[in-house]
Amino acid sequence: MSQAGLHLEHLTKRFGDHVAVRDLSLSVPPGSILALLGPSGSGKTTTLRLIAGFETPDSGSVTVDGEDVTALRPADRHFGMVFQHYALFPHLNVGENVRFGLARSLTAAERRQRVAESLALVDLRGFEERRVNELSGGQQQRVAVARAVAPRPRVLLFDEPLSNLDPALRERTRRELRAAINQIGVTTVFVTHEQEEAFALGDVVAVLRNGGLEQVATPTELYEKPISHFVATFVGRATTLKGVMISADRVRVATGIEWPVTSPVALAAGQQVSVTVRPEMFVPSDEVGLTGTVREVRYTGARAFFEVDTQLGNVEFEADVHAARVGDTVWLSARNARAFPRRGK
Repeated sequence: MSQAGLHLEHLTKRFGDHVAVRDLSLSVPPGSILALLGPSGSGKTTTLRLIAGFETPDSGSVTVDGEDVTALRPADRHFGMVFQHYALFPHLNVGENVRFGLARSLTAAERRQRVAESLALVDLRGFEERRVNELSGGQQQRVAVARAVAPRPRVLLFDEPLSNLDPALRERTRRELRAAINQIGVTTVFVTHEQEEAFALGDVVAVLRNGGLEQVATPTELYEKPISHFVATFVGRATTLKGVMISADRVRVATGIEWPVTSPVALAAGQQVSVTVRPEMFVPSDEVGLTGTVREVRYTGARAFFEVDTQLGNVEFEADVHAARVGDTVWLSARNARAFPRRGK
């Protein structure tokens, strides 16, 4: 499978007065996996359709391996597409489904070889004669991947690849899909609205909002160093509190409660900010800091999430399951809080 880099430059797409994609520029290195993550209406599906050629941009370009493909039909771009509902043909067996998109210029022997190679890549060797309705949801998804890669595409595109799977199957299929894509080595873009899926599958994740690019980074960078309040609260869990900067790297959230903070922008003393704190960044302390009463405990195993009603509103912290019980009074300080310029009141 040849590797090709994908580059989007200043893509804009309007539907009437609605701007679905706004001046979007992104680069996907050869062989890497990009996840497009965002809420409904953020423009991620329209972006995928612009890449595939199903939509034509009002401005901007799509370039693959140095070739501008913006004006090409979908069939002429040599991309592979895995649809949300897989679009498998129930009246065909697995081998016939995978063979369906292969060029007629190939000989019968070459087509059989492509089918066998593609099924082997997704760990379905020997499944050629199986009926589609005999397969599990995860196996059907892998057949769809095999069909997409059989023509040896330059880029592989996924639209919500795991949305049809039940939660118990989803995690295992994520691992299988990631392993298959890595084995194939093709540049891949997929759309998802689930952070866990984006983090599990993407080498890099692009967070979209209102048609624009909010941030593109590795999963670790997105979680630990969000560059906007939107990303900080959309990616992962976070409590948001109002604060006032007392120095370039320290914030006051209430009288007598001051925490160290980092920020993606320079902040000045006296500036009003929004402070985000991840649950694991709250630290129980001995009668010092933000105080409140534990209202709810949600167990996740050895750890638990604790909902605390404080003088500043509800906050959530994560700790050992024995850290507190419902009704307990706790005091919390924060480490690695993130501050952003506050807009509005």
